[in-house]
Amino acid sequence: MPEFCSIEKNDHIMTVTLERPDRLNALHPPANAELGGVFDDFASDDDMWVAIVTGAGRGFSAGNDLRYQAEGGERVPMPRGFAGLTSRFNLTKPVIAAVNGVAMGGGFEIALACDLIIASEKALFALPEPKVGLAALAGGLNRLPRMIGCKRALGMILTGRHVTAGEGKELGFVNDVVPHEQLMEAALDWAGQIAACAPLSIRASKDVVYRSLDVGLEESMTVQYDSVKAMVQSEDFVEGPKAFAEKRAPNWQGK
Repeated sequence: MPEFCSIEKNDHIMTVTLERPDRLNALHPPANAELGGVFDDFASDDDMWVAIVTGAGRGFSAGNDLRYQAEGGERVPMPRGFAGLTSRFNLTKPVIAAVNGVAMGGGFEIALACDLIIASEKALFALPEPKVGLAALAGGLNRLPRMIGCKRALGMILTGRHVTAGEGKELGFVNDVVPHEQLMEAALDWAGQIAACAPLSIRASKDVVYRSLDVGLEESMTVQYDSVKAMVQSEDFVEGPKAFAEKRAPNWQGK
């Protein structure tokens, strides 16, 4: 059983809850290493098609556990980054951040590493690292400008200011803002809509989108993608049109 998170699996959806509420789910190296294993398992589990990550208590994640570091805590390698996600670049299965409160520093970087951000009205986002002599080097400085543009991103990065869920949606990094008590219901609804689609089509779509961002349009449309090849060669590639023609719901196999 994991020590620093809890896991639920239902209907092809895995929900991972960060479980360090006494520290606003700030993560130390052992927690990051554990979560790396959790998402390794998610990536390899053929029955899991979508993941949701959220936080226990009143915070999503306050980022790096600086108190643990100051107390001389053990250093553990975390090649997959914060929550096993911020340095994970080959996951084609979608991940949703259900942000229930503060998402600061590394916590915001976890959310940015997810594909969708569904935010409680109580959520707050910031990259406050410059206020303590640090920088958001776990993807915040790289992902946020790609999502909302340099000027808007630098307006957050250079001030370290707090941004509400509503402003996050206006800026473009939050997909949906919902009443706090409806957060998980909303996140599960988004996940359910994704899981209702052909899983290999979803993975190919995510893969092509991200890999297209850093190349020209023509190259992005002519390059060969292994994820697209897997989709075309799958049973689901036959099942989808067949179900449409027969006017019934498709029975996706994910293979």
